This record gives sequence, structure tokens and C-alpha cells, in this order.
Amino acid sequence: MLSIKPNEVSTAKLHGYLLGSVAPRPIAFASTVDEEGNPNLAPFSFFNVFSANPPIMVFSPARSVRDNTTKHTLDNCIATKEVVVNVVNHDMVHQMSLASTAYPKGVNEFEKAGFTMLKSDEVTPFRVAESPVQFECKVNEVVALGENGGAGNMIVCEVVKVHINEAVLDEEGRIDQHKIDLVARAGGSFYSRAKEGFFEIPKPIATMGVGVDAIPDHIRNSKVLTGNDLGMLGNVEAIPSDEEVNTFIEQTQQRCSHILEATQEEMHKKAQDFLAKGEVVTAWKILLAK
Repeated sequence: MLSIKPNEVSTAKLHGYLLGSVAPRPIAFASTVDEEGNPNLAPFSFFNVFSANPPIMVFSPARSVRDNTTKHTLDNCIATKEVVVNVVNHDMVHQMSLASTAYPKGVNEFEKAGFTMLKSDEVTPFRVAESPVQFECKVNEVVALGENGGAGNMIVCEVVKVHINEAVLDEEGRIDQHKIDLVARAGGSFYSRAKEGFFEIPKPIATMGVGVDAIPDHIRNSKVLTGNDLGMLGNVEAIPSDEEVNTFIEQTQQRCSHILEATQEEMHKKAQDFLAKGEVVTAWKILLAK
């Protein structure tokens, strides 16, 4: 058995062991605003509910292991004492992952990830309309657990209002775990789907996705493509160029010209098939070819 003392390995390596073994972990999709009212949205898997009376949730935005910087969410919670914790289900997991990209301060992750901003009743931060359950919270306390990279900052927040999509309730008004279809984080790029098991999503850490807001309107407003599909398309670093698309069209005409004769809806379905296989660039070229 491998036995380790924390101070004998790098923080990054210990971080990997902790996240890989303490899993799956629920996800707090935290919405905040800065002192000027600019919205921010980011997911955190150091999260759980700790009390029902009063209703208390705790999540922890850790200092960056790489450069010891703090998260915008932490800065905003300290400044405004408010946060909305949105839960994440399978229908929105790719968009949620895109929102975890380290965009510069001031960038609206709601727009980048293609989420709908929903006004809260008791606090200033917006809710994520696509989330099946949203908790409006007041921040009671922020506990710094250290000053070095990897140190957590426990944000203790009290729920002041809960919003639940009735579609996830059973006949007796309780949350149906099959309907809510929650997902959780594990180690590396792995997630856990409550009713199926593990699946993998590339982590947008070393990349800067273009965002759902950069997707052309005729694609973003597709009647075929889902939020997850848009999240995958928005996670590319660059949209294929006209030259790349034209080369794809020429090659396709030579091999199977009937594909380009399909309707826009049929082309979107073909692109969706490639997205399901993880071939995102090919999906992009199909969508741009029509």
C-alpha cells in the first residue's frame, strides 16, 4: 500500500489523490456579483449541505494550486455577502463545465456557457434558469483555511429562498432522484451520473473555449441541438476557418455529396451524431457547411 505524508508530496499530486478518492462530490454552481454588479458563475465540488434548521450550505473555492490566486467567486462573496447555489443535472453538465473556464474578471460566464440569467427574489446574484433547484443564500461567514496554493476558503451560507422546478417532483411533491438526474465530480476529468455511473468531459483548464455566445445564431438557436451540444461546441479554442470548411465541403462532395444536399435540420442531426462520438471539430464543419 502506498502511504503518504501530505508534506512529502507536491500540492498538485496530493490534490489529485484527494479528489480521486473522495468522490463523487456534489457540485455547487455558484452565482455571484461583484461590487459593481457584474455577474459571475462558477462550479465548485468542495460542497455539501450541513444543516436544515437553519438551512446551511458550505462550499469552498480553493486558492489556485498553480499560482495561489483566489477565485472571483470568493472575492465576490467576501465583498457582497450573497450567493446563489444552483444544482447541476445531466442536461446542463457540458455547459457547466464550460463555465469553469478561467475567463478574465468581468467576463459573464452565463453568456459564455449559454445559460439564462434569472432574477432572484431575496439576493442580488442571478439564478441559473436551467438548474432544476436554485438556493438563494446569504453568506454568514468565510473561513480561510490557509494562505498557500491549494488552501480552501469555506463559505458558510444560509439559504433564504429555494426554487424547485416542479418537473423534478414526484406525485407527493418530493424530489424524484430519477427525474432530477444529478451529476457529481470525481477525480481528473471524470463525473458521476446518479442513475448511470461515470462519464468523462474534457476539463477546460489549459484551453479557453470560445463560448456559446460566439456560436452563430442559426446554430445556437437550433431546434435540434441541446444545451449540452452547445456546451461542447463552445468549448473549442477556435471555430474552423472558412478555408477549413471549404476543404471539408470539397472532400465531402467527392465522397458523399448527398450529405450536403440535406436540410438544415438534417445537417444539425448529423452534427449531433458526431458530437455524441466526441468529434467536435467535424460537427462544427458540418454545421458551417450548410
